[in-house]
Amino acid sequence: MKFRINGSGKYYYEVNKALLFLAALAVLVSIFPRQGKLKSEFQKGKPWQHEELIAPFDFAIRKSESELQQERREILNNAYLYFRFDRDVAESQRERFIQRLSEEWKQKHGNSDQATLNEMQSSGLKIIDTLFSHGIIEMTDDLETKDGDFKIALLQGNVATIFPLNHFFTVRTANAYISRQLASAPPDNSALTLQLLQESIAHNVLFSEALNREQREQALRNISVTRGMVQKGEKIISNGELVTDEKYRVLESYRDEYETRIGRLSDFRMALAGRIILISVALIVFALFMHTFRRDIFIQNHNIVLLLSLITIMVSATTFIVNRDVSWLNAVPLCLVPIIVRTFYDTRLALFVHIITIIILGFIVPNSFEFLYMQLIAGIITIISVTNLTRRSQFFFTSLWIFCTYSVIYIGMTLLQEASLSGIYRFNFVLFGISALLTLFSYPLIFLFEGVFGMVTDVSLIELSDTHSKLLRELSVKAPGTFQHSMMVSNIAEDAARAVGANTLLTRTGAMYHDIGKMDMPLYFIENQTGTLNPHDELASDESARIIISHVIRGIEKARQYKLPEPIIDFIRTHHGTRYTQYFYSAYKLKGSANPVDESVFIYPGPVPFSKETSILMMADSVEAASRSLKSPDEQKISEIVENIINDQLKNGQFVSSELTLKDISVIKKIIKKKLMSIHHVRIEYPAV
Repeated sequence: MKFRINGSGKYYYEVNKALLFLAALAVLVSIFPRQGKLKSEFQKGKPWQHEELIAPFDFAIRKSESELQQERREILNNAYLYFRFDRDVAESQRERFIQRLSEEWKQKHGNSDQATLNEMQSSGLKIIDTLFSHGIIEMTDDLETKDGDFKIALLQGNVATIFPLNHFFTVRTANAYISRQLASAPPDNSALTLQLLQESIAHNVLFSEALNREQREQALRNISVTRGMVQKGEKIISNGELVTDEKYRVLESYRDEYETRIGRLSDFRMALAGRIILISVALIVFALFMHTFRRDIFIQNHNIVLLLSLITIMVSATTFIVNRDVSWLNAVPLCLVPIIVRTFYDTRLALFVHIITIIILGFIVPNSFEFLYMQLIAGIITIISVTNLTRRSQFFFTSLWIFCTYSVIYIGMTLLQEASLSGIYRFNFVLFGISALLTLFSYPLIFLFEGVFGMVTDVSLIELSDTHSKLLRELSVKAPGTFQHSMMVSNIAEDAARAVGANTLLTRTGAMYHDIGKMDMPLYFIENQTGTLNPHDELASDESARIIISHVIRGIEKARQYKLPEPIIDFIRTHHGTRYTQYFYSAYKLKGSANPVDESVFIYPGPVPFSKETSILMMADSVEAASRSLKSPDEQKISEIVENIINDQLKNGQFVSSELTLKDISVIKKIIKKKLMSIHHVRIEYPAV
């Protein structure tokens, strides 16, 4: 329905729709990168398809990621290991040796033969001084695999001196040195000296974890990201020349510098205008597609909000990753968009929204062609995998398909560009796995969108249409006749919906719940009456009408109590439209009354059906109920009752808000007649030959 704003002639919903697109445009423009883009596309292993490229300015050639990784590995492998020299260890071990030797000698010899004691002490201290002056090094895991010529850095005070590893003693070589030095000493004396000297062995060249970490980090920070220069006026590449590895690095470096300079030096207002034009064109094409091919979705603004939100959120998330660390681009779950759109709408719209999203991102990401190709194919595979979405477990298989698609395309592109598998980075497969796993968040997101936008998915409809669900089981127990009527109506309505291109699953599910309001007072409805007693015989016509009409309100209340989605509740509130309770209204007029009753008492509150699905339910419900009164149904009687009831509904404006055409209604009549004849076992008379 259209409303005017202050008589300006502009329609409320159209204005809101325009504002939604403008808001999306503003967000997308604001997150676009400030720098421009190099117009020429290129691929490794392919000929340069553009005119000869001459450097318009000086620029440095950036190293590839593999080169930087190799440099980092070499630095870490060849970096000095830093040790600190502890002078206090030698002094403390000297004092300990002197004290222990004196104690052991006195205990064994008393105060006799001091000359021998002094000689032992002198020779022992000489050995200790030699050991600790060279240094007894603390062995680490890294040193175990090094040879004697490996250089280490020894820090004494603030000065670092480079020594080969074999300059130092280890605990093992220190023991061997002591044994050699004492080999010529008297056995009695050498045994005691050997024991005490071995006890004096301690590390005084100590590994410094903090210093090594600091030095390595500093060395990694000092790595240059460039190698060589291209001078202004120098030829970069000629037309038709093959883009080799080296040329690819030069072109990548040129593109980075070009885009940085454009963003820094060009007129920002002109660049902004370019962004606005490009994004506006994409959004206008999207709007035209929706208006032309999916007008039923386009006219409802909440659909526009959902679709534009998906596009904007995904572009924003991808831009954030690109700005922070472009190497994580492959982890962005772009296939979330087609999954969610397909779940709520259809495959064609899902594909188009995905295409619009990746086209916009093509201006932001590096290697646009490769990105578009990979994401387009992955999006198509994703849509195919969720075409018949009947179980939530299918999301896991979709995730697996996404990972396999990304991996195969990446391997194919690497073979095309590198002509070998050596250029494959295994970490990219980890990123593909992360992207595939993140698509599993489509399940909670779909659940969230169902609540926020009041929408319902096919998976939810399948779960709701299960006759073992709590509410339908309660209906079958409390009002078995109504339950059977609802099942019959759902079968009729489903076939009719299929014939006119309506949502069959939504129609079937809505039909199953449309009469749940009858559960509270089942015996007041004829399909639940098993005997001759009719409670309405004791009531006035207006009172009976109120009870009959109340099942609509009761049904809405019960549906909300059981948290049924709004699209299902729409079937409950519209299945009688604004029609009269014809039987009781006619009875009231026939009886007459001295105290007239307001005729509105006999009219259902409405509203009238506003979709193909709810309109089909009204027809199927009315005709199925009326057909039960036929005593000996045949083709003619069924045809007459269908024509009369549906024509009367059409005449009374019950389908004025529906999108059904007269042709659709004619098709629906034929389907309903055919189904009713099947239900009542009516045989078609064959013409006489």
